Amino acid sequence: MQALIIPHTFSGVVRVPASKSHTIRRLLVASLADGVSRIERPLYSLDARSCLAVCKALGANILEKPERWIVQGTAARSTTGFSFASNRSAPQDAVLDVGNSGTTLFLALAIAALGATPRAFTGDEQIARRSAANLLSALESLGAAVTSAANGCIPIMVRGPWKGGTCRIECPTSQYLSALLLAAPLAQKGRVTSIDVPLLNEKPYIDMTLSYLDAQGVPYEKNADYSHFRIPGGAVYKPMNGSVPADFSSAAFPAAAAIISGGSVTLLGLDPHDTQGDKTFFDMIARMGVSVAWKRTKGMSGDWEVAVSRNGSAKKLNAGVFDLNATPDLLPVMAALAAFAEGETCLTNVAHARIKETDRIAVMAQELGKFGVQCREMPDGLVIRGDTPPRAPSGGAVDGHGDHRVVMALAAMGLGVAGDLEIRGAESADVTYPGFLNLLGARVM
Repeated sequence: MQALIIPHTFSGVVRVPASKSHTIRRLLVASLADGVSRIERPLYSLDARSCLAVCKALGANILEKPERWIVQGTAARSTTGFSFASNRSAPQDAVLDVGNSGTTLFLALAIAALGATPRAFTGDEQIARRSAANLLSALESLGAAVTSAANGCIPIMVRGPWKGGTCRIECPTSQYLSALLLAAPLAQKGRVTSIDVPLLNEKPYIDMTLSYLDAQGVPYEKNADYSHFRIPGGAVYKPMNGSVPADFSSAAFPAAAAIISGGSVTLLGLDPHDTQGDKTFFDMIARMGVSVAWKRTKGMSGDWEVAVSRNGSAKKLNAGVFDLNATPDLLPVMAALAAFAEGETCLTNVAHARIKETDRIAVMAQELGKFGVQCREMPDGLVIRGDTPPRAPSGGAVDGHGDHRVVMALAAMGLGVAGDLEIRGAESADVTYPGFLNLLGARVM
């Protein structure tokens, strides 16, 4: 699919979609729980639908209603470990297709290692390039049997039971550790899992995962620097109810569209006290000279809204140095903003952005170059010189590379360049933000 972006000022009021990270964690916990959960206002995107399909294939009963999912958890156990078993219609030999969802793949791999039934995983062509090798090695240390394609990629087969013990895992992506933390409490009573973590990126996502263990009353021990965890087995998850928090990662894109085009936007539904690391985006744009104002909305709900404004299209954005180690998903949108800043911006300490849906460092350098923006790749980041106002690329077309965050970053750029912009592969925006291109007034072809 192609999307045509016509430059214009973007302003308005936007309710931010639900968090993908929260939605997938809630869905998995609810599917593992003893009882019925009601997940309100979840994200209904391509990645979330992939997680729904995996949970159903594992045996969870899920009723999908508008704005609500009702999940009958399994909480089924045997002498050999935890087992998804409540949905007898789910074939035990079903291949679990995670689509484009790395979060679903990594977290479900560890969950599959709880039971004695072999589980096969597959996904799309991008997932086929994303390695689970470190996680699979850790699962083997904890008693699981695994097979995979080269470098720990799909197709992957995992079979438990989870025996506990000690594993050592380097986590260039936090999803490896989140997977172990969610699964370990469900090991058989008496099985203790100890995890040594010599490398950890994206620490805020671990805080998010631990918040779910805390909500469940699950005991665990951890070092202050998150280099070691100890988790006893024997827990049973309780049902989870309530609304899914809005997504700070997604909120960055309508905010960027307003900043780049010289408009203003009010974003609804975000909670500045949430565990999501990408909330630091608003601190980053404030450093760039953008007006950011938080306030409580009226009424009893206690919701927040945040107003973002360029303070006039003529106001220059400030360049700067931004450490994205904890927030690698912000690299595409920060690169887009940097193209409109005065001077040289450095996005650093984010080598793990190269192992996302695409090598986002290389891809953003390539696509920004089409706008005449000078970029210099580093092993762990990207330097962007934004002195020259970006122009529509020759031929009027850029490539989204099948990466939802790249597509949305380029779409936001398209509002502020000279000339119409065509984005190829624009359909991938629906992975996390269905309707974003329509929000910008894009013409979809």
